[in-house]
Amino acid sequence: MNKITYKFFQKYIANFIIILAIISISILTYQGGVIGAFSSNNTQPIFCGKEHNNTISLMFNVYMGNEYVEQIINVLEKNNVKATFFVGGIWVEKNNDCFMKIYNSGNEIASHGYWHKDHSKITDQQQINEINLTHELVRDLTGINMTLFAPPSGAYNKMTAQIAESLGYKTIMWSKDTIDWRDQDEELLYTRATNAAQAGDLILMHPTQATANCLDKIIKKYIELGLNIDTVSKNIS
Repeated sequence: MNKITYKFFQKYIANFIIILAIISISILTYQGGVIGAFSSNNTQPIFCGKEHNNTISLMFNVYMGNEYVEQIINVLEKNNVKATFFVGGIWVEKNNDCFMKIYNSGNEIASHGYWHKDHSKITDQQQINEINLTHELVRDLTGINMTLFAPPSGAYNKMTAQIAESLGYKTIMWSKDTIDWRDQDEELLYTRATNAAQAGDLILMHPTQATANCLDKIIKKYIELGLNIDTVSKNIS
């Protein structure tokens, strides 16, 4: 058996074992004819952090383009704060240099799947592949093992959080969405990010020009409100 065949065989067996474990969990949580996929608090998506941490988190979903990533990193560094970058595997493949700038800046790296698939519509095995492929890619480049997963478009089905947990991940959603992938009005993005901001908020953003331009103002508003700005991992722990 050559090395490539052996590695493929290893992955096949590992994924098969994971699927068996997920099926077993589902059977054990069967209640009154309904699969209790989210019967454990540990398997539910997380929509906000813990208020007692007095922390707010900026989350950047990165899966297309790289024009404004460096500007965003510079604004974060200027204000001495850290954010969490949820990276898509296919984006990392095509933008190694830009990805390594994010990593070397000391910001948190997390997973946004590989192909930006809708996890509410794909199979369990496809969900496993989306997370595993990106995990292995990032680990090979940086040596880190990511632990946070943000489903593309916030789409998930009853098994997504269980599958992510079985792979060592927490499923992350958000409490405020700037919708900056669609809207490029800087004042509107600023308002969405800061209106009624409170400890525990997870702020969803993307590396767009408008977001890069208003990010400094957003950060200064959080500081004015007395909020710490840190990674999602720090916020939810």
